[in-house]
Amino acid sequence: MSIRRVRPWPSTGPSTRTGDRGFTLIEIIIVLGIIGLLVGVGLPTYKSATVKAREAVLHENLYILRKLIDQYAQDKGKYPASLQTLVQDSYIRAIPVDPMTRLSTSWVEVRELPSPEDPMLTEIPGIVDVKSGSEGKSPIDGSPYNTW
Repeated sequence: MSIRRVRPWPSTGPSTRTGDRGFTLIEIIIVLGIIGLLVGVGLPTYKSATVKAREAVLHENLYILRKLIDQYAQDKGKYPASLQTLVQDSYIRAIPVDPMTRLSTSWVEVRELPSPEDPMLTEIPGIVDVKSGSEGKSPIDGSPYNTW
């Protein structure tokens, strides 16, 4: 009758003299190559997705600010003196952050032109439009962000 030796782990390949098992250098290089390939394919997609997301936030912020400026003008009969006026009069809780500059103070306020009938302007011209303060251009269509 023969005695059978039981190994604690099933063998996955030839063992070394000391009984240590591990990955061979070729296996590690292949795995690192596959990981590098996946990162190389995914990184440009990730970067373009973040740019598209920031542009979508900019479009939404501009839409909301312009809508609130129009609502203020309809309610008060004049345009707001600044974006801070919209906050003070509770039209918006806080001025949104420009996603391209990452600042809430970089918005460019476009003022109304003085009327030719009123040469003596008694009030500060109000804001009729708002634009991004970013000098960058969209990598998607090439248009400057401050013209949106």
